[in-house]
Amino acid sequence: MTTVKPKTLRCAVYTRVSTDAGLEQDFNSLDAQREACEAYVKSQTHEGWRLIKTQFDDGGFSGGNMDRPALQSLLTKIRECQLDIIVVYKVDRLTRSLADFAKLVELFDACGVSFVSVTQSFNTTSSMGRLTLNVLLSFAQFEREVTGERIRDKIAASKKKGMWMGDVVPLGYKVIDRKLFIVPEEAETVRLVFQRYRELRSLPALQRDLRAQGIVTRQRKLATGRTIGGIPFMVGALVSLLRNRTYIGEINHRGKSYPGAHDAIIANDVFDDVQAILDANRRGHRNNWRNSDALLIGKIFDDRENRMTPSYAIKNGVRYRYYVSAAVVQGNKEEAGSVTRVAAQDIEDRVVAALREIGILEEVAPDPREAIQATVDRITVSSSAISIAWQPNTTPNSPEPIQIAWTPLNHRRCRSMTVPNREHKPSAPPSRSVIRAEARARLLVAIATGRTWLDQLIQGEVPDLAAIATRENRSERSVRMILSLAFLAPDIVKAAITGTLPRHHGLSTLTDLPMGWAEQLTTLGLSRAEG
Repeated sequence: MTTVKPKTLRCAVYTRVSTDAGLEQDFNSLDAQREACEAYVKSQTHEGWRLIKTQFDDGGFSGGNMDRPALQSLLTKIRECQLDIIVVYKVDRLTRSLADFAKLVELFDACGVSFVSVTQSFNTTSSMGRLTLNVLLSFAQFEREVTGERIRDKIAASKKKGMWMGDVVPLGYKVIDRKLFIVPEEAETVRLVFQRYRELRSLPALQRDLRAQGIVTRQRKLATGRTIGGIPFMVGALVSLLRNRTYIGEINHRGKSYPGAHDAIIANDVFDDVQAILDANRRGHRNNWRNSDALLIGKIFDDRENRMTPSYAIKNGVRYRYYVSAAVVQGNKEEAGSVTRVAAQDIEDRVVAALREIGILEEVAPDPREAIQATVDRITVSSSAISIAWQPNTTPNSPEPIQIAWTPLNHRRCRSMTVPNREHKPSAPPSRSVIRAEARARLLVAIATGRTWLDQLIQGEVPDLAAIATRENRSERSVRMILSLAFLAPDIVKAAITGTLPRHHGLSTLTDLPMGWAEQLTTLGLSRAEG
């Protein structure tokens, strides 16, 4: 009678502890777990169990989620069918979340992997083992939640007593033995910020003033070794600093403040004045937004995620509306997108036309403002397109974001010259009154190039003007100028081809024309009959 040799089962031991305290010791908690699991695997040698050499140890990682390096490595081996049995000291070493446990068991079943707990002897291949695991894991999750509540209660009680319980240390302080102490140099910076805001009463003005003085945020080194900070203050950081009650000797916790055990940097009357100015400005901004004639207010962004705010300029008594990138308003132009300013009427007309084309405007409300606020989530403006993203569940068909091919209007002052009245005889000979052959050739090549680039943008062969500029080794301004030639009136193009275009008109003037064909002809002193 022969003995059948059992099938070899590849076993992996997984260990975990929630904190890294004591891991530097020669024999720590991870070693103890692994030793017990290895002994258990050895006791099952007669069943064909064999321990693999790779160790899976997560020291200092919570069991509340699966974002653990050793666990992810273990799951990768399971998916590659390199393991048969997973051995842990206790089930809560693997996970403390019922939802995560359900995902793990599903993966184990799909890959034919068994799960064994040394101190709670059961196997997930049986229904009784699954029931036991669910019960144990329910208690493990309950224990974790109770522990979290206990820690939160302890933090709240400590903060009520004015103790510092961690978080990002405010500018002007340092932490020694869980107590805040003033850093004199940084404290002077904090006082200057409060003082200048009381004088300027404007966050953008304050930001520009601090930038001019070379005042930057504090540098901090993260646990990963990366250094952050040391950059000019943004408006959001200034608001957080000016609203922080830590500077008047208080500790913040969940919207409430308690007397702290540290010294104040800012006097109470100064802090109260600053809060009053901030509140007044905030109310003023809200009223301005409500009364604004800007249809896209709060919805329009540049292609670097900066909100674009309404603005205007008055020239010769005419009011021109714009949307300007907030990065430019805050004096941080290098952070702005490819388009820093757009004509408000032009982009509003295009968005309203898009709403009407797909029927959303009439379905939601007759007022464009109501329709935009109800359906549009975000409008992103780039140098080549306008992207409109919709709010979820606002329309029956939930349309995908749409792209509108678009080129920013050229707002530079027109420097073209007009041709004298045709009723008067030209003073120069006819042969010298028309465009030169060399200039005409350059112009025709540029028009053809502009039309080619426009077709490439419309067809999606190139993403934007920046890509064309990189490919052609040109500046974006040069590309934009040549692209504008694709929008010349047919009569002007015909005049250039036949050589009847006036001599003083060429690339420098034709790239600076308005978009309307009639306006182009008027600017050049031409008429349709002359084409």
